[in-house]
Amino acid sequence: MNDAAPPSTNDLLTAVLFGPNFRREHGFWRRLLTTEPFRRPDGGTPDERLALSYHRLRILNNALDSGARLAADPRALAALHEWLGPVDPALTTVAGIHYNLFLGSLLDHEAGTLRDLSDFLALRRVGTFLCTEVAHGNDAAAIETTATYDRERDGFVLHTPHAGAQKFMPNTSPAGGPKSGVVAARLLVDGADHGVFLFLVPLTDAHRALPGVRVRRLPARMGSPVDHCLTSFDRRFVPRDALLAGQQGRIGDDGRFRSEVPNRRRRFLASIGRVTPGKLSMSACAVGSARVTLAIAVRYAGHRMISGSRAARRIPVYAHRTHHGPLAGAMATVYAMSLLHRRALDRWESAPESDRDEAERLVAVAKGWITWQARAVIVECRERCGAQGLLENNGMTELFTGIEGAITAEGDNLAVHAKAAAEMLFSAAVRESASEGPGDTDDPAFLGGLFAAVEDLWFARARERMAASPPGDPLGRWNAASSAALRGVEAHAYRQADEAYAEAVAALPDGAARERLTELRRLFALRWIARNSGDLLASGRLTADQVTFLSDAVEDAVAVVAEHTPALVESFALPERLMSDWPIAGPGYADVYDDPEGSWHRGRRAGIRGRAAEFRRPVCGSRRRPLREKVAALGTRGVLLAYWGTTSVLSRWFEKPQVSVDESVHPKA
Repeated sequence: MNDAAPPSTNDLLTAVLFGPNFRREHGFWRRLLTTEPFRRPDGGTPDERLALSYHRLRILNNALDSGARLAADPRALAALHEWLGPVDPALTTVAGIHYNLFLGSLLDHEAGTLRDLSDFLALRRVGTFLCTEVAHGNDAAAIETTATYDRERDGFVLHTPHAGAQKFMPNTSPAGGPKSGVVAARLLVDGADHGVFLFLVPLTDAHRALPGVRVRRLPARMGSPVDHCLTSFDRRFVPRDALLAGQQGRIGDDGRFRSEVPNRRRRFLASIGRVTPGKLSMSACAVGSARVTLAIAVRYAGHRMISGSRAARRIPVYAHRTHHGPLAGAMATVYAMSLLHRRALDRWESAPESDRDEAERLVAVAKGWITWQARAVIVECRERCGAQGLLENNGMTELFTGIEGAITAEGDNLAVHAKAAAEMLFSAAVRESASEGPGDTDDPAFLGGLFAAVEDLWFARARERMAASPPGDPLGRWNAASSAALRGVEAHAYRQADEAYAEAVAALPDGAARERLTELRRLFALRWIARNSGDLLASGRLTADQVTFLSDAVEDAVAVVAEHTPALVESFALPERLMSDWPIAGPGYADVYDDPEGSWHRGRRAGIRGRAAEFRRPVCGSRRRPLREKVAALGTRGVLLAYWGTTSVLSRWFEKPQVSVDESVHPKA
């Protein structure tokens, strides 16, 4: 007989968010961030926080059985960003660059080449990635840094021809230790330009830039401190094996260039293939940050008590529709973000070569949509927390600025969506709808069909505008169609998210978990349909009565989801030790502002009264006051209540499987 208990509602929903291999893919990162080195620090200057991020990078690296294995596993890279992004955005940035863009690029090129990676795997040298230039961001294929082949020395001379060709924003300072970089440069052989390739270049030692390399710190940017720099080269020589060769091109023993890819743009895209796993990592970072921010806001809304309709009655602020409504909508969106992220990752990993372009386009569209949605969720949650959400110790401002970086990283969202819009506009076939007329808005299949209808409407509008533009002006034709085409890409992302919702609902057994997910999907669908109700009415997909009652339907869906939102937060599987690092996530958030020398404390020894006191941030989310002071502050009634509460918490604690700090890291092989 099998005595194993069936999975709980919370377990089933956690599997919806993270996939069926939650413990194997996410368990390590989830445990790692609860260990003491990864707890929230108590203040510190930007340079001290940057040093801490690099220190944590080494702790992380020592905990891995293989840095190369992490670099070769897109799922592990995404999980790293999903869990560490909300904890330390700077660490996540430098780790993503080192393992994905740097190590990943070295591993992806010329697998048969014997290249010593031991310094990078042991982090004796930190890796970075230099592609973007001051004058070339989203048009990176036009970069102007040159790598000229020198036949006599059998190597390459890297050079920065002017100020606009300086590498922009790589983390190339000596902070964190000696650095090496993978540098994108234009390969010149015997005066011929063969396009952009990658080169492995030592950049700094532990104290300064190496000869032929100039590094200057950029002004501080918003968000977590990372050592972003301007980097240039003054005829810096590197040997022939510095070229990251592959089928896109190599230098033979005779000093001649050969390539299996005739198109220079495709050579460039092959060289920077690591950008796609980077987009998946940015999506994961956004999903994790949105989850944490929503969890903090929901918990704070339950703890923050305000006056009710009767003066003597106190109610949580969450009781108001104006408060729980936006949070319920955010919950439906966060689930949609999580499902779309997993859908894009699954499709990209499993896509055959014939479907590779479409899978990469979905990754790009998902990255833009998810990071934009994350920003909206984080802003909404910050506002729901009032002034508390503005304080650095409550974490939300750091997550907001972090998501701004994700929106720009690995391709600016607008440029990425514009590229996808052009591809879809010219290649997508006109879809035949299964049902032209209105259906029942209580039918999930009908609501799903409306997602496709909105997408088709916007792309049809874009094609009409392009066709009506004067011929012979490609830019003018694109400008006429681009706004509508971008709306079509947005609608495509919404449709993909809804389809991922539908698949997840269908995979769940009958029961509470399936009901919760169905409710979330309905709220997500109704909000999008209400936004596009005018177009759907005009096209005959909705009736006037349906449009009239859409607002009521949305309100009903909000009420249903809001009732379960506090419980749904538990499906995020955020460790309590992590949540305790953000004061407003706990019921005793006001204790953070307590003053041991305040007049409200009685029975204190007279010697400490009258002295000036400063506000002290809690260390790792806890108040470190002597037990005698805590008991005096509580009083007899408070002690009894605390005893009852502690025994209740302990009884629940022993009923749950716990994560031990001792098992938080893997021993290094």
